[in-house]
Amino acid sequence: MAPRLCIISAAARRLFTKPRPRAGDLAAAGAVRFYSKDSEGSWFRSLFVHKVDPRKDAHSTLLSKKETSNLYKIQFHNVKPECLDAYNSLTEAVLPKLHLDEDYPCSLVGNWNTWYGEQDQAVHLWRFSGGYPALMDCMNKLKNNKEYLEFRKERSKMLLSRRNQLLLEFSFWNEPQPRAGPNIYELRTYKLKPGTMIEWGNNWARAIKYRQENQEAVGGFFSQIGELYVVHHLWAYKDLQSREETRNAAWRKRGWDENVYYTVPLVRHMESRIMIPLKISPLQ
Repeated sequence: MAPRLCIISAAARRLFTKPRPRAGDLAAAGAVRFYSKDSEGSWFRSLFVHKVDPRKDAHSTLLSKKETSNLYKIQFHNVKPECLDAYNSLTEAVLPKLHLDEDYPCSLVGNWNTWYGEQDQAVHLWRFSGGYPALMDCMNKLKNNKEYLEFRKERSKMLLSRRNQLLLEFSFWNEPQPRAGPNIYELRTYKLKPGTMIEWGNNWARAIKYRQENQEAVGGFFSQIGELYVVHHLWAYKDLQSREETRNAAWRKRGWDENVYYTVPLVRHMESRIMIPLKISPLQ
């Protein structure tokens, strides 16, 4: 049977052929408790109930950076296998223009194809400098951007599905900065039990120092809109062998095992993606 081909419209070809910003420009410019109401025996049970002081702030306030108002958006696009190359070309033709346009308060942090994990997938990470007002300003301007609207129309023909999340960055992680390559990137995603984000943050605030020696720590984020109680840790390595050696070295440091011991029970599900940067990605 002949292989399926991605049909590229004339409109998409026009987008491909428009001048693109240079790579150097891009880098220069990321358990609820229920207590019985029965009066009988309640006084006795209360003797054994752990008392938790009520929180005065949301975990987003306690864990995110105070000195910045950055908001991040992560996008996962599952592409038709026969269209991945065309999708990458279309993306590389249009997204850098938004990144470099000072009228849009958004910037590319990283763009990748998944190598190991979900196949034929693209992952994009955006930074909105100014939080939610910057996000809404950008969205409103894009509604009137004819080239971007044409891009979305052509892109939709290449996709099987897509989803996104709005994220904040942990205060104790590095802020993602452009870096030279070549590197591979690992996106480790943890879906936590509801109510455990503060405990997760407290443990990782102490443990992140064990993962800084090789500059592998790129960024750490937690979800605000989309699927909740989701954490993303982004790491950079020279190759898979370097990844293995770096991770093994962490286990030889006193204190790393404690972090794993205390955080594993907080996790409902975890996933690892190994990703390859696109040409336009500031993280190479």
